[in-house]
Amino acid sequence: MTLQAGAAVRPITPPRAAALFGYPHVERLSTGVHDPLLASALFLEDGPRRAIVIALDLLFLDPPTARSIRRAVAAETSVPEACVFTSCTHTHSGPVTCRLLGWQDDPAVPAPDPSYLRLVEEHVARAAREAARQARPAELAWTTADARGVGGNRLAPDGVTDPEIGVLVVREPGSRALVAVDLIYGMHPTVLHEDSTLVSSDFPHYTRRHLQERLGEALPVVYHTAPCGNQSPRHFVRGQTFQEAERLGRKLGAAAVAAVEMLADDDFTCDCTLSGKLREVGLPRRSLPSVAEAEEQLAGARARYERLQAERADRADVRTAECAVFGAEAAVVLARAHQRGHVERTLAAYQPIQVQTLRVGDASLAGLPGELFAEYALDIKRRAPGKTFAVSLVGGELQGYVVTPEAAGGGYEAANALFAPASGAVMVDAVLSMLREEGRHPA
Repeated sequence: MTLQAGAAVRPITPPRAAALFGYPHVERLSTGVHDPLLASALFLEDGPRRAIVIALDLLFLDPPTARSIRRAVAAETSVPEACVFTSCTHTHSGPVTCRLLGWQDDPAVPAPDPSYLRLVEEHVARAAREAARQARPAELAWTTADARGVGGNRLAPDGVTDPEIGVLVVREPGSRALVAVDLIYGMHPTVLHEDSTLVSSDFPHYTRRHLQERLGEALPVVYHTAPCGNQSPRHFVRGQTFQEAERLGRKLGAAAVAAVEMLADDDFTCDCTLSGKLREVGLPRRSLPSVAEAEEQLAGARARYERLQAERADRADVRTAECAVFGAEAAVVLARAHQRGHVERTLAAYQPIQVQTLRVGDASLAGLPGELFAEYALDIKRRAPGKTFAVSLVGGELQGYVVTPEAAGGGYEAANALFAPASGAVMVDAVLSMLREEGRHPA
């Protein structure tokens, strides 16, 4: 078969001032737009097989909303739902898009605006439809790049990290004009902190701009965020500014451009297998502390944070301790919510929880809901039967993090979790099983 491909980008910037989502305790009503939030779509067709990958510049969506968007895209494009692969870039400078149970008592975090969520769904469906209409003969190639120095483990500078960038390049066969580039990289877009009140996609904006300046001004760049629950620029930034977002974003972009420019004609193929799978998984719940236990942990977290402040400790260490306070506060709220039965009611709407795989040529994407630690992405890469890139926040968020067993003892991420660390292994095993069922390699 001959591959066909098209790409489109639609703005999903809020049309009016909106509360920005990603940090607690601070009223962040947007005062302007630094860069537009985007819904970026890449449509692929090889004979009867179709697939579409989409990235949204949002913190995340709840699973019911994510499922609704997937159904809308499938209806617009005749792509099977299992081949509609949609994630969020996880910017912390976009509108409120779902309710977090752990933040429900925070007056600075309002409920999401239903009219904005309808706008998002409408524009995502339109981007998908336009990408399908743009389809023309194409060829593609996969490659990788090294983003070392852009970000890393936010809990410990020498901790586990995954510097690999997955790069999918799609171009026209004759002219070699690029149709789109898809990037997969795992780092929290948190160069900008709670003092920023401008709508922005954070450093991915500058990564996209760098690729467009070097490879084509109108080039659609689909940016997926890999599992980065414990990854951020915390130990790499010189400040929480747009200048720093640009420095790191362009560093990432330069690594991707270099990889694209090294591709040879023989690396591209127009004969491309497309297939996708969705699988329901049952995730074990975390055993939540009692209210008294949670309050005791909060007191300890506050004492450590205040001590580090008084000692004028390293900026990154102080921020880590401050975030631990945020997590301990959320744990108190979750403990109280559990007492009232609110946890069960919240999670009931999330069922069924699903994982997803999407094969594109000789590589695959593994779609994982929620915010997982990078170790789970590395585990998939190590054990997968073929080249695979993990993507987070596919199919929605999970009301907190999925940490590793080693990290379950404390800290922001562990305290702000509703699912047990074993959930990560459950999702990884499901993904590996789905990949092996493709039949490319023996188990």
